[in-house]
Amino acid sequence: MGMNAEAFLRTLGGQAPPAGLPATLEALWWDAKGDWARAHGLVDELETPDGMAVHAYLHRKEGADWNAEYWYKRSGKDFYRPALESEWNALVEGLTAE
Repeated sequence: MGMNAEAFLRTLGGQAPPAGLPATLEALWWDAKGDWARAHGLVDELETPDGMAVHAYLHRKEGADWNAEYWYKRSGKDFYRPALESEWNALVEGLTAE
């Protein structure tokens, strides 16, 4: 599903994520809606660099820095930003740009 970051942000007003959204973006969608557990469930076993980057972000948000660091290293991606909101935005921008 081709979608840019702006279009993705507009979907946050809905009750459910758009059909066909990749698991990484669906996880960020649920995270934005306040459902960390559902977001984590979508990427918990997703062994792709993007999946591991979202997984790292979620553990950082949870406060489990040691776990986040593990997933940041495994992802090989550099979406980390000092502010969680900035990192979330960087992930959305990066994942919708592909």
